[in-house]
Amino acid sequence: MSGVLPGRCLTTAMGIMPHTSMEEAIDLALTMDVPYWPQLPRFSYYEDMYVQSSEGFPGLHLDLEEERITVDIDDFYEALPAYLEASADPGYFDLSPQYSRTFASFLTRDLSGYPAIRGQSVGPVSFGFKIFDQDKKPICYNDELRAFTFEFMAQKSNAQYRKMAEKNPLAFVWTDEPGLQMLFASFTGYTATAAKEDYMAYLEQVEGPKGIHLCGNPDWSFLLTDLDLDILSMDSYSVGHIFTRYRQEVIDFIKRGAIIAWGITPTLTEELNQESLKSLANRLEEMFSYIAAHGLDMDEIIDRAWLAPSRCCLVNADQTLSVNKSFEILKALGEYFKEAL
Repeated sequence: MSGVLPGRCLTTAMGIMPHTSMEEAIDLALTMDVPYWPQLPRFSYYEDMYVQSSEGFPGLHLDLEEERITVDIDDFYEALPAYLEASADPGYFDLSPQYSRTFASFLTRDLSGYPAIRGQSVGPVSFGFKIFDQDKKPICYNDELRAFTFEFMAQKSNAQYRKMAEKNPLAFVWTDEPGLQMLFASFTGYTATAAKEDYMAYLEQVEGPKGIHLCGNPDWSFLLTDLDLDILSMDSYSVGHIFTRYRQEVIDFIKRGAIIAWGITPTLTEELNQESLKSLANRLEEMFSYIAAHGLDMDEIIDRAWLAPSRCCLVNADQTLSVNKSFEILKALGEYFKEAL
């Protein structure tokens, strides 16, 4: 699959957005070179990425009032036979309009002229750490539920991918894994070794180009080397100085044709106000130059690069203004690199 996705500093962004207007959020997402359908938790709790991915999970309880998701183990096993029968229908895993009005609305737009389009689905590791059973224990620590979660999430991703591929032949769904860095924390009982085996099996099931997005700071070797990814999206604004120190892994990742989405424009108001187009261009050029100095041509780096905001943000006091501004700077930054380098 390497080399399928076009590069040259195309712009895209994270799915989670602070907007309460569905159409405004979709309109903004469509200004990216690689547009995506927005996730709007302020619009509806059903638009939360964990809730969206939970649809159809047996034994799961969704508390809309408390905004909490739990899985009862006994209920899981009781519901499993009915799930196995119902899930034989591929449509079982579709993301319904109830769980994402934005996805349904996004698919009504003309998406044919874009170089690629993107969806997102929460990753099995993040889901497993986030969702607790009736004893308040993450389901990731239950071997049978963890194995089920990996298979279930692959099917959810594939159902979304098939819908999007009808609108654009170069569609893909990346896996949102904010909890992935927890694998490398000393307190977790789920090891990176076990996760590597689980994830390799998961990616083999995922249809279309295979990508992971996260904003944290995991063991980058795990993502760059251990997993056969086509795209890795990361927060280069915050952790790029660490990420680029894995220079040989980064070089090898790029050389095999994979894309790095460099999250460079901040979305937090305080950080955004400290930056300009020039300062962000300089920051990114320094990272590119550091990699180039260790054995990779600058044009190869640019050819396999996308640009994105550094991360999603729901906490700004100005609601959507900072995020909108970040997108505008991002588009200008994309044009700068396309023209200048």
